[in-house]
Amino acid sequence: MDWESVRSRLEPATGQVAMSASAVTVALVAAVIVVAVPAVWQVLRLAVTLVHELGHAMVGLAVGRRFTGFMLRGDMSGHAVTVGPSRGPGRILSTWAGYPAPAVVGAVLIWTAGRGWAAPALTLVVVVLVLALVRVRSLLTAVVMLTALVATGTLWWWRDDAVQAQALVASGTVLLVGAWRHLGAVLRSRTRTSDPAVLATLTHIPRTVWNGSFILVCAGATALAVREVVSVWQ
Repeated sequence: MDWESVRSRLEPATGQVAMSASAVTVALVAAVIVVAVPAVWQVLRLAVTLVHELGHAMVGLAVGRRFTGFMLRGDMSGHAVTVGPSRGPGRILSTWAGYPAPAVVGAVLIWTAGRGWAAPALTLVVVVLVLALVRVRSLLTAVVMLTALVATGTLWWWRDDAVQAQALVASGTVLLVGAWRHLGAVLRSRTRTSDPAVLATLTHIPRTVWNGSFILVCAGATALAVREVVSVWQ
């Protein structure tokens, strides 16, 4: 493998990517079906949880905290650890980032697919997964991470612009729908360890306000994704 081979897989697509209305429709239908089938969703929701936990971690790093590890559990929940002040803006932002992360990432994947930027987006995903792999703290987490890395790496290496774009639309849709399903669960939750409950403790702002902020971000991300898909159908 030489630099030219790698470089050719980093660059955006040249010309118009073949994002036909039928290809996008197939990707959307496939994503909705796998999310709607309980047995499949029980597996796929681990990917949503993974993005949720990496959202905590990435924002934590961005605000100066130290990311020391994360894990996914058999009940499909997860936990990411960032080290820093126990209170303050950094802790608040890193705690808040989890629930919006799947929706934001999903919308960005769909947007980049429509713009011919699927290859750079996949490159970034591969880099994040490789860097996060050293912070895995359980066998299940390692299996999920390696599966995601192999799937993404394969799609990145055997580059086909149309296939990459279609895969990102499907993946982005799964993350968006998964974000709303996870959000629905936390809206019904009254546990004191949930993210909105922790935020309420940290800030003395009611959890309903934090839940409202999650809804607004998820709605904005969904609107962006829908606009991108509609532009392909028109």
